[in-house]
Order: sequence, then structure tokens, then C-alpha cells
Amino acid sequence: MTTRSLPPFSPPTHATPRALLLLSTLTLALLLAACGNKTDGTDKKAAAPATAATAKKPVADPMLVDIKPEMAANFKVAPVNPVALAVVQELSGRIDANDRLVTRIGAAVTGRVTDVLAEVGDHVRTGQTLARVASPELTTAQLTYLRANSAASLAERAVERARQLIQADVIGSAELQRREAELSIARAELRAAADQLRLMGLPQDALPKLRDNGSLSPVANVTATLSGVVTERKVSQGQVAQPGEQMFTVADLSNVWVIGALPEQAARTVQLGQRIEVDVPALGEHKLTGKVVFISDTVSPETRTVTIRTQVDNAKRELKPQMLATLRLAGQASQQLAVPISAVVRENDKDHVYVKEADNRYRLTPVELGQASDGLRPVTRGLTAGTPIVIDGAFHLNNERKRAELE
Repeated sequence: MTTRSLPPFSPPTHATPRALLLLSTLTLALLLAACGNKTDGTDKKAAAPATAATAKKPVADPMLVDIKPEMAANFKVAPVNPVALAVVQELSGRIDANDRLVTRIGAAVTGRVTDVLAEVGDHVRTGQTLARVASPELTTAQLTYLRANSAASLAERAVERARQLIQADVIGSAELQRREAELSIARAELRAAADQLRLMGLPQDALPKLRDNGSLSPVANVTATLSGVVTERKVSQGQVAQPGEQMFTVADLSNVWVIGALPEQAARTVQLGQRIEVDVPALGEHKLTGKVVFISDTVSPETRTVTIRTQVDNAKRELKPQMLATLRLAGQASQQLAVPISAVVRENDKDHVYVKEADNRYRLTPVELGQASDGLRPVTRGLTAGTPIVIDGAFHLNNERKRAELE
């Protein structure tokens, strides 16, 4: 059998360029369609199992924690029950001097300060000289005293002569009475002049010298009128002092005030005589107790608070004015839900407790709690009576939840 080979194919010589372009376009479109169908089929087949797997996988609750049965003994659970609890209010406060034991001292005359003898922090006693003032007013007052003293001496001698003359029947009793009245007036003027000198600050030993020898004192003393500590000095040497101007402040710090700011909403819950506990961070663990001795009748417009205060003994001088303090006021006890402090977990700046939902399963539950009192915190929102919560081991249970969340 004879085999005849075919000549190679060649496009007809009569085909136009437009026909060739159309043929090439159709061929390319068929190839792309075949590739697309293959790719889509492969992707759909591959993606179908993944979608099904995702739909079957449950989403974990971040607030739930499941523990192993052998760990259950590490956590103590108890129901939430009402207890008799007194609500405790914590107030910010400060130590201040007792205003009843504070004196502000100034000069009684106009003059120039020649000496300053006390500084802030010095302990002074009553009558101690704090400063000296040279004053022309003091000189004038001393001359007035000398004239009054001379007039009193003359009146005394006039009365003595009148008594001798009445015995000799030279004058009548009316003359004697007149001279005795003049003597009384002269003595009163002398006492008034002496008191004026004392008020001006004439030294105690200067008055006898003035009366007996006529020696004038050049300066007036500014003296302490209360024993205590100099807390303020507003005078310098060479300064001109005026009557009524404050030069020194002296405070007796053996008894001090503790002043607090009470929110106006809670003002009606506080009464005079109510027990109050004071915590001063500077004293460490030492606690102070007192009673409410003052409740302001007005509200501060800036802070919307009511000022309250108590006073405490400070015999050891441990409390200093302007020290920071915390005041705790306990109200009347009432039945209310409360949880132990050990049951509270702080998460995202909020209070939470762990509620037992089933064996070995617990839920982190947000709650609203009041201030701690006697190791308990009153529940204001988030729990009902009888709800079982973790009262011991909540911190470790929270760590277990976080570990499981990371895994």
C-alpha cells in the first residue's frame, strides 16, 4: 500500500487580514474560558471545606473560665447574703491649727522696729518679747504717767494736811471730803496712765524706774500673748509698724483641727458628735479618732462641698498644719448585700466578681460596689441575694482566665 504524504497546511492565499484577526480572537477567548472554569472549580472545591470548618468552630466567651476538676479545691465559693453593714464615707482633708488657740500679735504704737527677736518655728511663752519698737507715742505716754503720779502725790499730801487741820478745828469736813475726792480722781488717772503704758508694751521693769527715778524707756516691747509656736512673721528690722498691723502669728498646736470636704449630697447623713476616724499618711499606720464638732451651714460654690471638722489632741506635736489627711465617717448599720474584699477583681478600672455557673465553670461579672467597711464592700448593682461567687482565690482564677484567653 502506497502512503502519500499531505502537503503542509497553509492559509489560503485569498484570506483577508480581517478574517485572520477574528480567528485569533476567538481562539484566545476559548482558551481563557477554559482556564477560568478550571480555576473556579478548583477554588470552590478547596474553599468549601474551609468555610464549613469555620462555621462549626464556636467563638470562645472571654468572660468564662473553665478549670480542671483537680483545681476546684483551690477556690472557695459562697452565696451573697445581706449583712449588717455601716456605710463608710472617705473624705480628703488636712490638718489645721485650732483657731481658738491662735493669736495674731501686732504693735500697739506707731514706731520703727529696732529688733526682731523671734522667727517662724520658735516656741515662745506668754509675755516673751518678740520685737521692740521705738516710738514717740511711748515717750508722750510716759510723761503723762509722770504728771499723773505727781498729781496723785500732791493730792495725798493735801488730804493729810486736811485731816490735821480738821483735828485742829481749822477747816470743816466738807473741805476734807473735797480733797479726798480729788485724791481718788488722781489715783484713777495714775492707774489709767500705767495701764496705757502696759498696753503700749512698756517693759515690766521699766514702770518702777519711771515712777521712782523718772527714767524714760526708749522702746516698746511687742510680747506674746499666748504660749505656742510662731507660725508666721510679717515684720523686719527697720520697718515702720502701725497699730492694728499683724506682725506675728502664734499658735498653740497641742490641739489641732482636722478639716474635711463633704459632698453636698451626703451632708444630710452627717451629724454633730458622730464618730470619725482620721488617717494621716505622714504618721504611717497610726490612727486618730474624734467626733464631728462642726458642720458648715453653707456650700462652697467652687467645689460643691460642705466643710466639716473634728479636733484631736497633739501633745507630741506630730501633727503639723497643712498635713494631708483622710477622714472616714461610719453611718448607721443597715442590712445590705456585701462581698468580701478578697472576692473583688479589678479589671479595666472596674470591679468584678466571679459567679459560679456550673461545676468548674465561672463567669467574670461586672458589679458596682461601695466603700470598704470591716473587710466587706456593699453591693449597689450587679448581684442578687443567693448568687454563688468565688470569695477566695479570685485573683488566681482571673490569671487562669487570662492564660486560657492567650492560648
